[in-house]
Amino acid sequence: MAAPPDAESLESRINKATNPLNRDTDWSSIHAFCDQLNNDLEGPQLATRLLAHKIQSPQEWEAMQALLVLETCMKNCGKRFHSEVGKFRFLNELIKVVSPKYLGSRSPEPVKKKVLELIYSWTLGLPDEAKISDAYQMLKKQGIIKQDPELPPDKLLNLPPPRPKNAIFEDEEKSKMLSRLLNSSHPEDLKAANKLIKEMVQEVENLFPLPSYSFYKLHFSVTH
Repeated sequence: MAAPPDAESLESRINKATNPLNRDTDWSSIHAFCDQLNNDLEGPQLATRLLAHKIQSPQEWEAMQALLVLETCMKNCGKRFHSEVGKFRFLNELIKVVSPKYLGSRSPEPVKKKVLELIYSWTLGLPDEAKISDAYQMLKKQGIIKQDPELPPDKLLNLPPPRPKNAIFEDEEKSKMLSRLLNSSHPEDLKAANKLIKEMVQEVENLFPLPSYSFYKLHFSVTH
């Protein structure tokens, strides 16, 4: 569905939230970014791409602001965003920031430290996202992580316990979005609804996933 003419894009919001000229944290832009990625069908996928680019910035303040946006979204956005962050595609981009074979040799130390703290907090807060734990253990084996970071209580990813799900379409966020799209008279909304239904069915099929090798390709290229 096309955005209203006066609506800001996710890209413009992340640019504001991570502007190197910001003298203070721009919380209004950060929260607007989180809200918009929740409301857009393709929000989580686009948001992770934009965040990965900003986190890899050679400017420390820009990268640290991007990590704060990521941290805020992880605490305030739901399962759709968590699932996108938990994919090898995004985790690989974070690994590049701390790996000396990629950007690690020139990434600012505070940025690398924050990346490792976030990944560790997700291993504790999102135990069902197995690829996050895989990434963390790989960094340990490579010696990039010497010991687990010490996380203050406010940095732990405290999420409410998941409700038991007995049906394909019990995901509350997606169900609300699907209902809104199906009740629309716009053809593009109905196409988006059809795409969302396919994604929800795919989630069920993913209960029996095939092995994914993309992450391990990067793993081997990092270590050899």
